[in-house]
Amino acid sequence: MTRWYEDIVIDEVFELGTHTFEQDAIIDFAKKYDPQYYHIDPERAVHSHFGGLVASGWHTASVGHRKMVDALFAEEKRLRELGKEPGVSGPSPGGSKIDFPAPVRPGDTVSYQLSVTGKRPSNSIPGWGLLFNRMIGTNQHGDQVYFAEFVGFSKLRDYRMPLRLKLLLALTKLPVIGPKLKRAT
Repeated sequence: MTRWYEDIVIDEVFELGTHTFEQDAIIDFAKKYDPQYYHIDPERAVHSHFGGLVASGWHTASVGHRKMVDALFAEEKRLRELGKEPGVSGPSPGGSKIDFPAPVRPGDTVSYQLSVTGKRPSNSIPGWGLLFNRMIGTNQHGDQVYFAEFVGFSKLRDYRMPLRLKLLLALTKLPVIGPKLKRAT
């Protein structure tokens, strides 16, 4: 989230909003990125194991990710309006799990939620922490249609680089010593 690492509360739930998956959008997305017949051909999809047209899981995930990014921008704006300096969120080094437990059908409205399930300072990037996240998407019937666990970086507000790291960083910039240090690490 666009909060400082120190301000992240474990298990706080962020409601990211809803999205209704319309048939034309399902087909358009699938034609571009996942052109399997049960995503692009309503007539053939009736005979699939889904029993009809369904959204690509990647479509479901992409919408959830967009909702998350929109929430980051909204949180940044909210904090600025309160006169606070928002934190800095970083990239994701990856995820550990993604599931699509139920199909998303045309007309389904999916609600997305994000929560931070754990956090720790980064061992490899000074001044940053890792956030362990869970995103869930649920349709209008209460069926879970999306589940993901992934990691994201968040900047530490009060980080001060230790003197020994400052010295090491300075040494790497010296013409004779720098290349040797870089090879050693």
